[in-house]
Amino acid sequence: MYFSYGDTETAYLKSKDKALGTVIDAIGHIDRAVDPDLFSSVVHHILGQQISTKAQQTLWARMQDGLGVVTADTLLDAGRDIIQSFGTTFKKADYILDFASKVQSGTFDIEAVKHMPDADAIATLSSLRGIGVWTAEMILLFCLQRPDILSYGDLAILRGMRMIYHHRAIDRKKFERYRRRLSPYGSTASLYFWAVAGGAIPGMKDYAPCKKTAPKNRAVTREEL
Repeated sequence: MYFSYGDTETAYLKSKDKALGTVIDAIGHIDRAVDPDLFSSVVHHILGQQISTKAQQTLWARMQDGLGVVTADTLLDAGRDIIQSFGTTFKKADYILDFASKVQSGTFDIEAVKHMPDADAIATLSSLRGIGVWTAEMILLFCLQRPDILSYGDLAILRGMRMIYHHRAIDRKKFERYRRRLSPYGSTASLYFWAVAGGAIPGMKDYAPCKKTAPKNRAVTREEL
């Protein structure tokens, strides 16, 4: 299952931003996988912090194989040592168990998050241990498929912006200008910023004075520095 967007979103972005429009035409449609289950998405994102996409996929596969199905009950039944044995840290295991315990007890209403406005959903998710604002934003994009998520905390998005718009830096003021221009389809724009940052268009350079290379197919965030 991939993030859902089409001609409506790309036509709007191209009408608002010529430079991004050129990128959209050059790259074409982007398929980015999504996880429609909110509980597993939270666990998946906690596992994936500060490691590569490949390592995250390996840990997630081990957890699924070991538990059969990843739910609050199976995680709590497994306990800290078994979760850590899948290859994650004890700290992340504790975050996952804390989340599972809150869902199981009802102190965290996971179903309510699905119906919250973006800002409220981000605040609620980032109240969990191990979940920061950037991670919450990624959950909204790649699980709930919210259409207008463009994260200032994502270094790969900022890199893609620098490359497309020829800026040496993207400060908050510049970012907000672009965010407003690309709203209400910031999520679709994010896909293209990530693609550019990952080298989707050969020859495009990063104009930052000190260049940082973003891993392909993975967002990089200030939370991970």
